[in-house]
Amino acid sequence: ELPPSEFMQVADSTWLVLSVVSNGREPPGCQATGVTKIARSVIAPLAEHHVSVLMLSTYQTDFILVRERDLPVVIHTLAGEFDIYKEESGECVPVTCDDVSNGFLKPKPAASPTLHPVQSPQTRFCVLTVAPDTLPAIATMLIDVLFYSHSPPWDAATGSQDLDSITFFSFSLIEGYISIVMDAETQKRFPSDLLLTSSTGELWRMVRIGGQPLGFDECGIVAQIAEPLAAADISAYYISTFNFDHALVPEEGIAEVIQLLQQRQESSR
Repeated sequence: ELPPSEFMQVADSTWLVLSVVSNGREPPGCQATGVTKIARSVIAPLAEHHVSVLMLSTYQTDFILVRERDLPVVIHTLAGEFDIYKEESGECVPVTCDDVSNGFLKPKPAASPTLHPVQSPQTRFCVLTVAPDTLPAIATMLIDVLFYSHSPPWDAATGSQDLDSITFFSFSLIEGYISIVMDAETQKRFPSDLLLTSSTGELWRMVRIGGQPLGFDECGIVAQIAEPLAAADISAYYISTFNFDHALVPEEGIAEVIQLLQQRQESSR
C-alpha cells in the first residue's frame, strides 16, 4: 500500500518467517535468550547450506526470516532435527520434504563466509515491552522518537556516525505483542509505569556487525556472532536491519563478548 518513491529502497526477495518453538510450546511470558538457544540447531546448519537469513529477536520470542526461493533448502536442512509446520487458514499443517521436492537442488558447499568487523558503541540499551492497551498513551512520544528526534551528527569525512553514541531505536508489533529496544537516555522520556522489562531491569550493550551495508545475499553473518556466543552460553538479542546486523548482550558480559569475537577474527586469518 506504500506509494512508490525514489526515497524508498525495497529488497528484491520475498521473505518467509520461521518461528522456532521448543518442545511444541513456549512458557507464557518467557523472555527468550535470543540467538543462543537456536544457533547450533538452526542458524549454523542454514549457513552451511548457503542460506541467507535475517534474524529478529523480540521480547517474547525469536524469528528467522528466509527467502521464499530458499524454502526447499531450508526444509531439507532442518527436517532431520525439527517437526516443520506451515500455516494455512490459521491452522498448522505438517510439512515434509516431499512437499517441496519439486525443483529442489542439493546446495553446493558454501564458501567460507566473510568475517565482518564488529563495533561496540558505549551506548547502554533497554529491551522492553508494552501492554497493547496502553500503547495509545505513549503513541505521541513514539512518533516523536521515531521521526522527529535529532540523531547524533553524521561525520561526512568518515561517512559514519560517532559510535560512542549510536542512534538505535527498534519497535516491532507482531501478532499483538510489542517489543521495543531503546537507549537508556531515551527511556527516561517515557512514562516508567507503562514500560515493562525483566525483573532484573538489566541494561544491554550492542555489537554492530559490518563496516558497510551487508546486503542480503551473503550467508553466515548471524552465525559469525551466534556460534561463539552459544559456545560460551551467552544470551543475545539479535536484530537484522536493511543495512547492518546488531547483537545486544547483557552489559556485564560485553568485555567477554568482544574478546570472543576478536579471537574468532584472528583465528580465521
